[in-house]
Amino acid sequence: MVIEEFIIKSLGAKIIDYNIGDVIFSEGGTPLYYYQIIEGDIKLNNYNEDGKEMIQSILTKGHSIGEFLLFMNKLYPVNAIALTSCKVLRLPKAKFLLLLEKYPETRLHIIQSLSESMYFKFVMGQIFSTQNPATKLKALMDYLKSSQKDPSPFSFQIPLTRQQMASLTGLRVETTIRTLKSMEKDNIVKIRNRKILY
Repeated sequence: MVIEEFIIKSLGAKIIDYNIGDVIFSEGGTPLYYYQIIEGDIKLNNYNEDGKEMIQSILTKGHSIGEFLLFMNKLYPVNAIALTSCKVLRLPKAKFLLLLEKYPETRLHIIQSLSESMYFKFVMGQIFSTQNPATKLKALMDYLKSSQKDPSPFSFQIPLTRQQMASLTGLRVETTIRTLKSMEKDNIVKIRNRKILY
């Protein structure tokens, strides 16, 4: 959890419900709120000039969304879209900045969250620097599994669809599917009932 819910609520945060496909904020919009996910999954994405979706990140319960922009005067560089039904705490920017003054211990949580985001961006930078599809997918799965306690082979179910894996790595869906089948033959992953175990 980034910031304890009761602290955010004490400053007047509202719980907003989103349905699948709802837009939380849009690329080019002005950051006016601090958002923290209570339930559900949200993707951060862009579309290239050909209209192809590029997923920048997938955020889950406990994550905050785009909080780094509340410290600068920049517009959103991405869209935030609900992947599932979601409940999100929304706190106006001025009250978020007040929260950081009133509860200094929350600053560490924000710094940790920003550090995780930066780490993810470095990992993704490595993924995009290689042309090998298996290397891209393995790097993504390594990152996803890195927060798990059990590092043993096939102990982690990848929480992404093949489409999402393709969008995160810049691969075509067909290439992703073909590469995963090849990785299964090489005993790198196991596929059970369409679920990928790594």
